[in-house]
Amino acid sequence: MNQSPTLPSWGQTVSVRRCDRWSIHRRLQELNIPCACPADGTLRVEVNHALALLLVRSAVRQFSTSRQEGIDWLERCWQSQEVCAANS
Repeated sequence: MNQSPTLPSWGQTVSVRRCDRWSIHRRLQELNIPCACPADGTLRVEVNHALALLLVRSAVRQFSTSRQEGIDWLERCWQSQEVCAANS
C-alpha cells in the first residue's frame, strides 16, 4: 500500500516562493516560532500570539519585497508623526 508523506497537521500554510521558504524557515526558527517545510513545497507556521504573527509577517516581508520597497517603507516610518505608546 502506497503511503503519501505525512504533512504536519498543525499550523497555517504561508504562501511564499519555494526558493525562499528555507531561508524564511531558518529565520523563524531563530525567532523560536514553530515551523516546518514539508515535502509538498509549502511552509507551515504555528502562530499562538500576536507577536508571533508580526514576526512571521516581518520575516516573510523581508524576502518578498524589493530593496526599494523596504527603503520606501522605512522612509515613511521615519517621517511619521505618530509617537509610540510605549515611549509616551
